[in-house]
Amino acid sequence: MLAVGRDRARDAGYMPAPGAPYLCEDHGDRLREECGVFGIFGHDDAAALTALGLHALQHRGQEAAGIVTFDGTHFHSERRLGLVGDNFNKAEVIGRLKGHIALGHNRYSTTGDTVLRNVQPLFADLDSGGFAVAHNGNLTNALSLRRELVSSGAICQSTSDTEVMLHLISRSRRRLIVERFVDALLQIEGAYALVCLTNDMLIGARDPIGIRPLVLGKLGPSYVLTSETCALDIVGAEFVREVENGEIVVITKDGIESHRPFPRRPARPCIFEYIYFARPDSIVGGRNVYVMRKQMGVELARETPAAADVAIPIPDSGVPAAIGYSQESGLPFELGIIRNHYVGRTFIEPEQRIRQLGVKLKHSANAAAVRGNRIVLIDDSVVRGTTSKKIVQMMFEAGAREVHFRVACPPITHPDFYGIDTPRTTELLAANMGVEEMCRFIGATSLAFLSVDGVYRALGYDRREERNPQFTDHCFTGDYPTSLTDQNGPAHAGQLSLLSEVS
Repeated sequence: MLAVGRDRARDAGYMPAPGAPYLCEDHGDRLREECGVFGIFGHDDAAALTALGLHALQHRGQEAAGIVTFDGTHFHSERRLGLVGDNFNKAEVIGRLKGHIALGHNRYSTTGDTVLRNVQPLFADLDSGGFAVAHNGNLTNALSLRRELVSSGAICQSTSDTEVMLHLISRSRRRLIVERFVDALLQIEGAYALVCLTNDMLIGARDPIGIRPLVLGKLGPSYVLTSETCALDIVGAEFVREVENGEIVVITKDGIESHRPFPRRPARPCIFEYIYFARPDSIVGGRNVYVMRKQMGVELARETPAAADVAIPIPDSGVPAAIGYSQESGLPFELGIIRNHYVGRTFIEPEQRIRQLGVKLKHSANAAAVRGNRIVLIDDSVVRGTTSKKIVQMMFEAGAREVHFRVACPPITHPDFYGIDTPRTTELLAANMGVEEMCRFIGATSLAFLSVDGVYRALGYDRREERNPQFTDHCFTGDYPTSLTDQNGPAHAGQLSLLSEVS
């Protein structure tokens, strides 16, 4: 789905209603998560298992969640704003979601405000029957397709690029639903992992180069399609395999079929799954994410050592890299920052002066581990640098003698158009400053980033060897692996283009 932050919505002319609450969490140095999908076929407790799967994928989307089921006669849908645990933890809610097939979705920032009409799975009654779709990713030609659809009489009910898929499937002249689904896929561009539900099948699809993740699991006789293996673990399902790039998987009562409508291409999965997005206990591309993040810390220590006394992570995402940095450098690992896990994204900040203290609502200094020490402060990424600046200041205020800031990924110099909510180039710190200038901006004693080659080494590859796999790493390199029709066309309006159509 189109991952668009409120700041960019404001820039495009969209503003929340007067008096709407602010979100307290400062996302300045955070990449916003993608979405999570979970589908299961052939289980009497399909809805309850889907709710558990979405709970495991909560890190991928925290604004809204939805589940659609089919009971052999009727489709049932529950779509709610907020966290999975706050909305799908009651027996009466799960009880309304009857059926042996279920499809669920966790949502982060999409086009438009956080309203129910944008919450997935999206559902439509087609001439072939009910059809629900859940999407992780971003279609880079959605605006162009939407304009064509609207000009020919289509009526759009949401501001999500996912709805384009429903219209394309509905208008296909193919007879079978799988053929109509393929017909729609052949018209879209960008990154996607799609899971769809009909009255007799579950369909999964991954984009031609596999930017967005999708895995297949098995729970007894039932099959599961989901974004990460951690969702299989929570329901006790066995990991079968990853859905391959460009593959369509169709699950029915007769078993599984695999279709490949695209020419074979080398896979280029998103490198940020390893750096930030995936849960540390997930397996992505055959690799444990925690181990890979720890290895990035090892490479960071080799490339950018610092004369210091302790290694301190910015929790939680910086912890594995800091462990690796500590082990490689010999510096003691200390929790110099304590995270408050009870501050959610919906905390209301009543006044500007309180809002300015927002970083302390989430992170506080552990002075006993900081005072008098030269510290290496380790994070997984830096986007705008605003939170980094506040945390560096916090460390000095807690008594640090020196603060050497180390980042376990390369400088983010290019925006993303595949489902990650990165700011525009003008707002990316590394796109507008050199490393020394960035260091002065955040107030650190020194600043260094892991190189692109270092990330590949951590994953076990030499980036310069052509025979080795390549990842989607455009945020560091500017190498966009697909067409960016809506970005490069005459109607370029950024990722907010769908929103601008309806504002």
